[in-house]
Amino acid sequence: MIHIHHVNLQQIVGGGEIYTRALTRALADAGAGVTLYVHPAVRLWDELEDGRGARVRLIRVENEFRLLEQLPRERALVLTQSPVSPQGVEHLAARHRVAGFAHMPMYQRSAEGLRAYHLVFTVSRYCIDLLRLAGLRQVYPEPVYGTADVARGNEPVLRRSPYIIDPRKFRDVLFGGYRAVFGMPGANEPYLRRPGLTLGLVSLISPIKQFLALFGILAPVLAQRAAVNLEIFGSGGYDLVRDLRRALSPLGARARFWGYQSNVGAVYPQLDYLMTGLPEKEALGLNALEAQACGTPVLAPDAPPFTETVVQGSGFRYRDPRQDGGRHFAEILDAILAGRPRPDPRVAAKDHLAQFTHAALVERARGMIKALSDLK
Repeated sequence: MIHIHHVNLQQIVGGGEIYTRALTRALADAGAGVTLYVHPAVRLWDELEDGRGARVRLIRVENEFRLLEQLPRERALVLTQSPVSPQGVEHLAARHRVAGFAHMPMYQRSAEGLRAYHLVFTVSRYCIDLLRLAGLRQVYPEPVYGTADVARGNEPVLRRSPYIIDPRKFRDVLFGGYRAVFGMPGANEPYLRRPGLTLGLVSLISPIKQFLALFGILAPVLAQRAAVNLEIFGSGGYDLVRDLRRALSPLGARARFWGYQSNVGAVYPQLDYLMTGLPEKEALGLNALEAQACGTPVLAPDAPPFTETVVQGSGFRYRDPRQDGGRHFAEILDAILAGRPRPDPRVAAKDHLAQFTHAALVERARGMIKALSDLK
């Protein structure tokens, strides 16, 4: 049996962490033994060992240095998910067979940090094409698509802080202390859907989503349609949340922030449509897959990688608003407000969604295992 030392040392939960959990399960179900190295601060992994016997083992390590101490001394097979420093990759590659995931598309990015890997996986054809354009030869030829995994807890959907506190930043520490003492306005308010059309974001508020650029154009479009509400489920750094609030100011109280929610399975069904960010810095968009699996269609720009995840019946793609000032988006929104039927992706795009099930990921994991076994 092949044994894979799987690494994700991120300290926050985003799409890459959800992906890591799903792939760990798939690798184990495909017959591999997996040791997963994770940061102690993240509790997403707590129940991962349950139900898979000895095939999944967790080791909690704080940093790369501790990781190198914990890995076997003999030559092993290492698969990384979170970024590893160039020095760390070189050290790993000198001792082990090392493969890694490129979770970010090579758009305005350098691929130099990936060249020491013996094999590079990624999550979409869009990302494969960009890696090849960057001159990387050791790219696995098929996308290892993710799954629509929404099983992350059963907590109620309550208003929580939209801010991620970075302990390295004085302002974040000061703000976090203030929040701990005085609380946040409206904290723990239960989510209640409002009358009208409900659009939503379910995402980390991060630079790759480009929400500021998106809503710098689309917020006035939304504001002109009084029946439209925007609900934001996710958290981000202080500056990003502040700037997104400013970008959404034309909507006033119709744009609400709810903070990070672990129970996303309870969020998606309360949205009429999920909105994505802008496309080119996005690798795949797990939130688009999760929404569709819950029956919620998606509104996304008509460009890769969303051309791989949003198809007819799973939502509507609109022209990039940077190209037309949001006119096509406005046309789709007006059609929806006028009664355009809302598709249920579970019915209208059933075959499309079958690519993103756990069973499909297990089959892709078998292909990965073969490729990893062939590494010298």
